[in-house]
Amino acid sequence: MIGHVGKDAYGRNIPLNTKLQMLRLRKWQFRSRIHSSEDRNLAQAMSELDRLCDKLHIPPPIKEKAAVIYRKALDLGLVRGRSISAIAAASLYAACRITQTPRSLHEITQQSPIEKKDIARCYRLMLKDLNLQMPKPDAQMRVPKIAASVGIGEKTQQTAVEILRRAEKLRTTAGKDPMGLAAAALYIACVINQEKRTQKMIADAAGVTEVTIRNRYKGLKDALDLDV
Repeated sequence: MIGHVGKDAYGRNIPLNTKLQMLRLRKWQFRSRIHSSEDRNLAQAMSELDRLCDKLHIPPPIKEKAAVIYRKALDLGLVRGRSISAIAAASLYAACRITQTPRSLHEITQQSPIEKKDIARCYRLMLKDLNLQMPKPDAQMRVPKIAASVGIGEKTQQTAVEILRRAEKLRTTAGKDPMGLAAAALYIACVINQEKRTQKMIADAAGVTEVTIRNRYKGLKDALDLDV
């Protein structure tokens, strides 16, 4: 550690040339410490992203997007005083939202050591400070993922997508959670096509509550005048 440069160990004045050299060394030592700290931070964050992506089966391009978002947050000082794991999880969630990769905050939280509310708080902070632009969420893209979890057939999936298309044209889906809408549309499609799936089965697969499905079910049924 190079401290303040003035006198040597014996209390004698240090020559000007030596003093200037020591000041340059002190400056580079300070810079190297900063870079070393950032490198350690990034290494830990990338390790956490690797782990999360492996658990959630996230493709490499999405992981790279999350890494870029994390680096921007680090450069702006958003990581300082916050959990690296929380910012990493929030970065991954943001990357999934931007690319419309169907992974919910609940799914990411299940694989993270950080609580959902803390990841959500970091995500909101990054949205604001990094000026991240999120595309309009599309409930139709959530249908295949939910259907695959409970073994719903292709015909019923197509029925659910058609229900959502009609609802979007009528502007009845605005401001509502796309996962809840997709789950409700799938439940209605199961009833129409006589595929026996309970609300609980679909709710668990979608990561929403049965109350959400019932509310969205009623809204879609009334808006589209469905006889189900």
